[in-house]
Amino acid sequence: MAAGLLAVAMNPALATGTCSAKSGDTTISLLELYTSEGCSSCPPADQWLASLRTNGLYPGRVVPLALHVDYWNDLGWEDPYSQKEFTQRQYQAARRKVSRTVYTPQFLLNGQELLRWRHTGKVAIERASSVRPRADISLTLTRRADEVQITTDVRTHHRGGQAEMYIVLYENNLSTHVPAGENQGETLRHEFVARRWLGPIPLGDSDATQFAHRLSLDKTWKAHDLGVAAFVQDRDNGEVWQALARPFCS
Repeated sequence: MAAGLLAVAMNPALATGTCSAKSGDTTISLLELYTSEGCSSCPPADQWLASLRTNGLYPGRVVPLALHVDYWNDLGWEDPYSQKEFTQRQYQAARRKVSRTVYTPQFLLNGQELLRWRHTGKVAIERASSVRPRADISLTLTRRADEVQITTDVRTHHRGGQAEMYIVLYENNLSTHVPAGENQGETLRHEFVARRWLGPIPLGDSDATQFAHRLSLDKTWKAHDLGVAAFVQDRDNGEVWQALARPFCS
């Protein structure tokens, strides 16, 4: 693997279900897709996000996340992956004047609106990875039965602004047959769906911060399709300083 992208190390104590990842000397981008199963224009965006699993950009250059909003839920179909928290996050981005309106599908790359994602998304991600990161992240997952302990170590290099960390548990290989709403009769498939969202976690004035959290796993989640992402974001302007993702230990 090329230096500066992503270093992944398996813990020798594999039997305990422990594995880790560490960011390198270039920026790994955070790509947020605001989407909904109730939105007829969203499936192409969901498919493009899913393509990042196989086009060489994930996980060394980009951490994709599908955030299903809830404001489509009263129009015929309630999205089972939607969370009010994601709607609030999208509105928060709009208040920072990231975009003139809130809509789906909407992509944000490192906190900035990505408009022509079909044509320029890959280039934008590659360009962002040429920037030196303003934070380093180490991520360790320890799986025990129906829970996972997530431990992160973060070191920031950037002065100014207020750094915050977020941790997201996501799931791949999801599908829904939609019986009502704008996508009635369609079977929709999803990758990188955010299931649990932790944060914001203030990083304070110290250059280095460690955070540990034990998370119970829902019985309906497929453990072999789960992963954890962590990213550092400037609270004031929404810029993402560094991101990192690690699939569950095999």
